[in-house]
Amino acid sequence: MKTLVLLSSVLFSISLSFNLLAAETKVEEEYQALVELFFDAARIGDNEVLETFVSQGFPVDQRNNQSYTALMVAAYNGNKESVRLLLDSGANACLQDKRGHTALMGALIKREISIASDLYKAKCSPELRNKAGLNLQEFAQIYGQSKVLQSLQN
Repeated sequence: MKTLVLLSSVLFSISLSFNLLAAETKVEEEYQALVELFFDAARIGDNEVLETFVSQGFPVDQRNNQSYTALMVAAYNGNKESVRLLLDSGANACLQDKRGHTALMGALIKREISIASDLYKAKCSPELRNKAGLNLQEFAQIYGQSKVLQSLQN
C-alpha cells in the first residue's frame, strides 16, 4: 500500500512538472508571437501598433532572434516616424547588434539621412566600435558616408 501511495505521488509530481513545462512553453511561444508583431510593425512603419505596444509596457529595447531592436529595424527600413516614436518612448539608440552595429550605422548604410540625423542626436559615444573594430567615423568612411556624418556633426 505504501509503495502504491509513493508511486502515485511520484507520478502526480511528474505529471504536474510536464503540465508546468507545457504551460511555460506556451507562454514563451505567445511572447515570441508578440515580439514578431512588434518587429513587423517597426519594419513596415505601423506606428499605431508600435504605440499600442509601448503604451502597454512592452520593452521598447526588446531584441529579436537576430539581436536587432525595433529601433534598428525601423531605421534600416526607412521608417522615420517609427524611429521618432521609438526614440520618444525611450529606445536606446546606442545599443549594438551582434555585429556591433547601431541603428545609426544601419541608417547610414541605407542612406537614410533624416533618420541618421535623429539618431545622431542621441549622443552615443563616437568611439563605440563594432565587431570589426570600426568607430562611427571609420564606418561612415567605409560606406561612403563621411560627408553625411560630417553634416550631422555641424
